[in-house]
Amino acid sequence: MTGAPLFERMALIGIGLIGSSIAQAARERGLVKEIAISTRSPATLHRAEELGLGDTYALDAAVAVEGADLVILCVPVGANEAVAKWIAPALKKGAILTDVGSTKGSVVEHVGPHVPQGVHFIPGHPIAGTEQSGPDAGFPTLFDHRWCILTPPEDVDQAALDKLTAFWQGCGSDVDLMEPKHHDLVLAIVSHLPHLIAYNIVGTADDLETVTKSQVIKYSASGFRDFTRLAASDPTMWRDVCLANKEAILEMLARFSEDLSALQRAIRWGDGQLLSDLFTRTRGIRRSIIEAGQETDAPDFGRHVAGGSVSSND
Repeated sequence: MTGAPLFERMALIGIGLIGSSIAQAARERGLVKEIAISTRSPATLHRAEELGLGDTYALDAAVAVEGADLVILCVPVGANEAVAKWIAPALKKGAILTDVGSTKGSVVEHVGPHVPQGVHFIPGHPIAGTEQSGPDAGFPTLFDHRWCILTPPEDVDQAALDKLTAFWQGCGSDVDLMEPKHHDLVLAIVSHLPHLIAYNIVGTADDLETVTKSQVIKYSASGFRDFTRLAASDPTMWRDVCLANKEAILEMLARFSEDLSALQRAIRWGDGQLLSDLFTRTRGIRRSIIEAGQETDAPDFGRHVAGGSVSSND
């Protein structure tokens, strides 16, 4: 990116995979002039400083946001409310406050009431990540050709929305706008439910008395291996996602359970036509994802390439 930075000072509250990647992308592409980093862990903050991810570092989030014209909450969604309360008095008038959480209704509910007048609150969700976590896991191209969904309020300041949109585009993302409740329903089926299934099937394999752990690992084909990739995502983050998006996830789980029962009946009664129709239809979905540029049909789905897996924040 050329020209003046979009923001003079950006504060990142939380510096895991997503925060680290934002810091690197913003620095590399000249989107911000100064980066302030805050996290409650002294060890993590020290590591972020060793990696040179920011310009200033603080354990106190309120100190980090002072003077910032862009503040991004990069903490698990369950921690957003406490952080919002803490930083609210220190937020600069005219600043943009956003987040990266996988649920948006809960963010509006828990953060919104604490945002001071004059601060532009625009929730966001970059749909990108890996199963890795921590500041070392970030890389500047994480958001390239990925979607970032923004869920602005109806009375959003258009200039602030345009500026935040330009920021995410500068990080490499395509940007879409969505209503929070609709976002949570969509993400429940495309992300939250797949992660729950992965956690459950890997747990089932671990619990089977007739299959030792060594055999599960030794004979893992691509199907089970990909489940373990999803199931390796950050436990705290996904605990919070499940609790924060409870209604949508339960709705999708109920629908999935009904469809799974139908599949079970088809297998029991030898309904080959139903099985064939289902497998043909779902194969087409895979092709659509590749054509949309959200995956590759390279060998091993391209996951041998650094940064090729997507799970942690999607």
